Amino acid sequence: MGRGGIGGAAAMAMAMETADPARAFVKDVKRIIIKVGTAVVTGMNGRLAMGRLGSLCEQVKQLNFQGYEVILVTSGAVGVGRQRLQYRKLIHSSFADLQNPQMNFDGKACAAVGQSVLMAIYDTLFSQLDVTSSQLLVTDRDFKDPSFGDQLRETVFSLLDLKVVPLFNENDAISTRRQPYEDSSGIFWDNDSLAALLAAELNADLLIMLSDVEGLYSGPPSDPQSKIIHTYVNEKHGKLISFGEKSSVGRGGMQAKVSAAANAASKGVPVVIASGFATDSIITVLKGEKIGTLFHNEANLWACSKEATAREMAVAARDCSRRLQKLSSEERKQILLDIADALEANEDAIRSENDADVEAAQVAGYEKSLVARMTLKPGKITNLARSIRKTADMEDPISHTLKRTEVAKDLVFEKAYCPLGVLLIIFESRPDALVQIASLAIRSGNGLLLKGGKEVMRSNAILHKVITGVIPDTVGKKLIGLVTSKEEIADLLALDDVIDLVIPRGSKSLVSQIKATTKIPVLGHADGICHVYIDKSADMDMAKRIVLDAKIDYPAACNAMETLLVHKDLNKSEGLDDLLVELEKEGVVIYGGPVAHDKLKVPKVDSFRHEYSSMACTVEFVDDVQSAIDHINRYGSAHTDCIITTDRSAAEAFLQQVDSAAVFHNASTRFCDGTRFGLGAEVGISTERIHARGPVGVDGLLTTRCILRGSGQVVNGDKGVVYTHKDLPLQ
Repeated sequence: MGRGGIGGAAAMAMAMETADPARAFVKDVKRIIIKVGTAVVTGMNGRLAMGRLGSLCEQVKQLNFQGYEVILVTSGAVGVGRQRLQYRKLIHSSFADLQNPQMNFDGKACAAVGQSVLMAIYDTLFSQLDVTSSQLLVTDRDFKDPSFGDQLRETVFSLLDLKVVPLFNENDAISTRRQPYEDSSGIFWDNDSLAALLAAELNADLLIMLSDVEGLYSGPPSDPQSKIIHTYVNEKHGKLISFGEKSSVGRGGMQAKVSAAANAASKGVPVVIASGFATDSIITVLKGEKIGTLFHNEANLWACSKEATAREMAVAARDCSRRLQKLSSEERKQILLDIADALEANEDAIRSENDADVEAAQVAGYEKSLVARMTLKPGKITNLARSIRKTADMEDPISHTLKRTEVAKDLVFEKAYCPLGVLLIIFESRPDALVQIASLAIRSGNGLLLKGGKEVMRSNAILHKVITGVIPDTVGKKLIGLVTSKEEIADLLALDDVIDLVIPRGSKSLVSQIKATTKIPVLGHADGICHVYIDKSADMDMAKRIVLDAKIDYPAACNAMETLLVHKDLNKSEGLDDLLVELEKEGVVIYGGPVAHDKLKVPKVDSFRHEYSSMACTVEFVDDVQSAIDHINRYGSAHTDCIITTDRSAAEAFLQQVDSAAVFHNASTRFCDGTRFGLGAEVGISTERIHARGPVGVDGLLTTRCILRGSGQVVNGDKGVVYTHKDLPLQ
């Protein structure tokens, strides 16, 4: 290993900047063995898969040109030979033979015929690419000769110096093996184990095994529950994997590949099992990207280290949260006040780091809207400090009694608030979110793990340092952990025994991905499709103010209006016309709904199918308030919806029947915000139907527990217990 790699592969080097850290070793790779399985070389009918072979040869040519030393181990000769012999037999068969065809052929004969055909194809393809190839056939008996290894290396290294690509195959035509699946020698028993043997014998830096699937799965790839294993750890995966049926055309299947790969890795040669059906899988592997399954002799150390780091971080946050809960309300309040003071005292340092993040984002060409979300504008630190002080002044939520009931004489039941435990918050772009979330977690007595976007890494780091710097040692600085790498997220999401709630704040794809990869409860919203309905009795001046604010105040916000529903009686009315004109003046692109309006010039689309930009809006006309309710419940995202009306009965029907986290009457959807609701701050807005919906403040980070205070009572089959179930005043 470590020959220094190649100097001319600039594209590879650039790709390594975004490579998976576990694959960083590929930058030093020079000598590669590529094993191609029968299922890749041939189709189900035994014919050569010329498209896949062409792609393979083109990738080998590219690597050869870039200075890599490439060795191929190719299967497929037996399958190709069998197909050729079947054809020959058919054309020489009598009519009687065709009535009862016998197509069983000796495997050695198939290999002898197919080998020449296979090599002819490789030679033709490589010649077209100005690459020279050579054939080397070996058997397990060859490796019994002590001098064979030296002779093999001398020949192969000479070919590689001449830029010739050696093509290896087991010489099945003269193999002494009695049965094709039998390990007769313990040396090698198929082309998978041959490739692993050659990798060690020829001092390869990497073995790539191309298969008909994308890598090793936890179960049969056809099973939807199976997950691809990107890094194989024998201690972790060895007993958990369930292998499916092997390919009908190859000899060993995935089980043979795993065995061979583990053997090669144990001898110091990393292995990647990847798809041979992809057109660029070899090149992608050498870019260090996380495709296929990696086998490495240090993978166990990586896994243990990563898991320990993630678990230790989560356990430390849990332990610190329990110490935090022991403090009095005043002591926890003082921590928040100290944080507010520290933010103001370190404003210059915070702004400096944020400026560096913003400058880097601009140089990288990030969208202006993203840069705007990243920026801590003048006055932002002051506003954050003010928000923290408001949170500190809130009534202590911990141990707040919700209900007291006398169960029986001298037996009192209480239900009280208590912290959830450890929260994992994954957020994008906004460094101010870190401050808001941290203050809510401290006030509610929870431990916290934070993962922000890489684009604000400096800002998050300085804010985390300032906040944890004032947390007293009696609680512990690890109360709030800052996750710095994307790879750690997967390890944390597996810790459902330590982490109690995940709250993602970001794109729809982020939320969906997290929900699909963890057993931990997830609180959040994937979409922000918010509606404003203008009823026929609405005050149109009021409607104009509300709609413009809901759309224009901050168009990119999740609580901004996306769809405007209008009672059909208002179609082409002066008030609606004025409103549409004002929206257009503000740059809003208006899409017409099923009922057209003269002023809607753009093509009609269905609002619920439209992929909105922040400055797009759909206008839909509905028959009445019930139609508006039905439309929202069917096409909305259960975020925030509003009715504008002077009809109180219509308003009440809307407020009661719209199944959204926030429902408003005569007020802009932009009010759906934790700070505006007086929650101090928010960790996000939830459209889930678990314990919290709408803006999630301190209350949303709490659960309840039951407390029973007795005087020696026992159940004893309920004999002698007189249940009173009397409500008691809260103390």
